[in-house]
Amino acid sequence: MDLILFGVGAVLMILGIMGSFLPVLPGVPLSWGGLLLLYLAPSVPINYWVLGIAFILAAIIYALQLVIPAMGTKKYGGSKAGMWGATIGLVIGIFVPIPLGIIIGAFAGAFIGEIINKSDSKSALRAAYGSFIGLLASTFMEMVVAVGFLIFFSYKAWEFRELIF
Repeated sequence: MDLILFGVGAVLMILGIMGSFLPVLPGVPLSWGGLLLLYLAPSVPINYWVLGIAFILAAIIYALQLVIPAMGTKKYGGSKAGMWGATIGLVIGIFVPIPLGIIIGAFAGAFIGEIINKSDSKSALRAAYGSFIGLLASTFMEMVVAVGFLIFFSYKAWEFRELIF
């Protein structure tokens, strides 16, 4: 049972890292699921504090991933319409089956939101650029947390290697 939980947890950790830059997968929540499976293994004593803190961190990072592109839009001179456009475009981009749909969606959403808000195309393009920068920042942040979860997972698995394997 330990080996199965460890194996599935390890797969979730790898998928979590991939999900930090692939819009189809929720990166940090998958990584948290990998930690949960590791702690559910009978050989590893459960630590509710670690799981709780990791869960809160995962929830915050997941929410920030949707908010930061809109914040980037605002920082680069976008209006509320551009911020809403970036957020809506980001969500639509998650479900559009094209390569880089999340990036294109956030960029296009911010641009369309600014054009609707009667901005000129130059300021709309600047706001869309801010959305792109925000998306890169949120992706980097999610990748750092997912890799951190993987390092912790590996440390714990190494600590209990005789019991798991």
